[in-house]
Amino acid sequence: MSKVLTKKENTILSGVVRRTIANGRKERRVAEFESVWSDLQGVPFSQGYLDAGGVRTRFLHAGDPAAPALVLLHGSGGHAEAYVRNLEAHAGHFSTWSIDMLGHGYTDKPGHPLEIAHYVGHLAAFLDAIGAQRAHISGESLGGWVASRFAVDHPDRVDRLVLNTAGGSQADPEVMKRIVTLSMAAAENPTWETVQARIKWLMADKSRDYDDIVASRQRVYRQPGFVDAMRDIMALQDPQIRARNLLGPNEYGAISAPTLVLWTSDDPTADVEEGRRIASMIPGARFEVMAGCGHWPQYEDPKTFDRLHLDFLLGRT
Repeated sequence: MSKVLTKKENTILSGVVRRTIANGRKERRVAEFESVWSDLQGVPFSQGYLDAGGVRTRFLHAGDPAAPALVLLHGSGGHAEAYVRNLEAHAGHFSTWSIDMLGHGYTDKPGHPLEIAHYVGHLAAFLDAIGAQRAHISGESLGGWVASRFAVDHPDRVDRLVLNTAGGSQADPEVMKRIVTLSMAAAENPTWETVQARIKWLMADKSRDYDDIVASRQRVYRQPGFVDAMRDIMALQDPQIRARNLLGPNEYGAISAPTLVLWTSDDPTADVEEGRRIASMIPGARFEVMAGCGHWPQYEDPKTFDRLHLDFLLGRT
């Protein structure tokens, strides 16, 4: 009688050897387990908290504090680990900060619906806290929305700007509904399956398990009171609230910082043409598309992302 494997045994087995059929013959492929610690091995970095305008703010930091500052902003419902695969490459050039944004991760939760002005104010306070009058700002999804608005409101504080599959340019009811459904399900019942579903939705490759990111986010979502915090985060998916926060030609046209708009072939929130449209509204913006990635290109293909990102930030192209 054959044995029925448990989920754990199946996971172990698939992690040792996976077989695929290619060109009509069997090939053996050894799968690697993913770990944020593997990404950070050999990287001098720190994790901590600082006071940003009265908000206890969690950060990951790598690089010489005396180097030009670079702040990396994650997406809606995310946390600083979105950039663990990019700290090493950027630390050689910048004082690199990946933060838990206001109301996210382990940063303080203000207890009210969060709109873009709240995030912008927190980012300004964070720069003050690290003693950076100016910084390079790079944001993914919600982080890109915040970065765009920050560049409009505080042009004197932005050196270079990167908008990575950025939100804030449109209101797609189906996408908004999907974000709310997946996010609230994960926050209200943070099982492995609900949190993994939220993560996999971001990614182009659905065959991978993203175990360590899932585990990290599950721990975040299990914090007391996080359901209410997620409702506050989801405020921007409300049509009326979103409408008053959206950016249009006037806002994008006011961005004076050199800007890279980075999009992907398989972004689940908007197609390549939307990214191209955003770039067309920003004076002199550069536009790049990464193939084979979804909403987290910095994690899905860090080698390509780091090359494009650093070339732009360092003015090499």
